[in-house]
Amino acid sequence: MDLQGYGWMLWAGLEVTVMVAVSAMAVAVCLGLIGSWAKLSKSTSARTAARIYTTVIRGIPELLLILVVYYGTPTLIQSVAEGLGFEIVLDLNPFATGVITIGFIYGAFATEVFRGAFLAIDPGQIEAASAVGMSRQQMTRRIILPQMWRFALPGLGNVWMVLVKATALVSVIQLDELMRMSFVAMSATKLPFTFFLCATFLYLGITIMSQVLQHYLEAWTNRGLKPAKV
Repeated sequence: MDLQGYGWMLWAGLEVTVMVAVSAMAVAVCLGLIGSWAKLSKSTSARTAARIYTTVIRGIPELLLILVVYYGTPTLIQSVAEGLGFEIVLDLNPFATGVITIGFIYGAFATEVFRGAFLAIDPGQIEAASAVGMSRQQMTRRIILPQMWRFALPGLGNVWMVLVKATALVSVIQLDELMRMSFVAMSATKLPFTFFLCATFLYLGITIMSQVLQHYLEAWTNRGLKPAKV
């Protein structure tokens, strides 16, 4: 396939896409753990805040939220600064904006994944740990987290797959990821089918490698477990 010397742009865009996806997934996992803790907390305010977070974020289109954060945040801050008698010019970094926004969005989905994983743990194990005198920190480290990751891994894998595709949306804020670089190469060569087809295969390649890695991670976390008898 003749890329007319623009193939390097696709690889450069792929590198940025992977960096955005990995960074945003780390943010999503952290927010998911916090959100699931809040949803299962005895605190009414924590549960309410977590419920509002997951409901609002899952109800807003990803593209709209990215545009609001990237273009709306500087405007809001500048308006507040002018009201206080200051004059500032603020430009957000597209990479940081994409990572934080996408991570914030998929943190809402990760919250539900972790909440379901925690509820899947046998309550009898927690009661037994408490009966033998384990502290809350010991129970969390030795019983809750190891099993929660095992139950959460399939759901987190799905979150990751969707998140990778969502990175294409940050092309609208001028971040040179795979989708934007495909557009640039296409505009220069007038070969839309060639470059968009290449981008398709690159996204598909990430997905296939992710599925293979997820398979091995699931096998590793389930080591030593006997299959349930039917």
